[in-house]
Amino acid sequence: MSGSGARPEAGPGVADALPEVLLAYVTVPDAKGDGETAFALARLLVERGLAAGVNVVPGVASVYRWQGEVCEARERILLAQVSARAFAAFCEAVTAAHPHVVPCVLGLPVAAGHGPFVRWIGENSAPPAS
Repeated sequence: MSGSGARPEAGPGVADALPEVLLAYVTVPDAKGDGETAFALARLLVERGLAAGVNVVPGVASVYRWQGEVCEARERILLAQVSARAFAAFCEAVTAAHPHVVPCVLGLPVAAGHGPFVRWIGENSAPPAS
């Protein structure tokens, strides 16, 4: 494959002219175990058109270092389908609404995918109009 930016084929329905999309990984505290904060954030991101969809994954136990201490917390993971062009605005929205000072927000590149689904992400995740 050349450096043309074309995506590798991944089965039926995949074309080279697909939008660049990311799988965004976000952790959200869930001390009460009700998912309220995670669902509110997921809904905000979809309503603003920054994510085409968000999966809320319950039951995550995290161990991490914060301010020199080892901490443990109950969290939920958000897996969001985001166009690359919307990712900066997605990050801004997450950091503005997230309860942590330094939220975990990662944009993982999608190397291949089902063409119609990838196009749907591109059509439903965009930065705000200027």
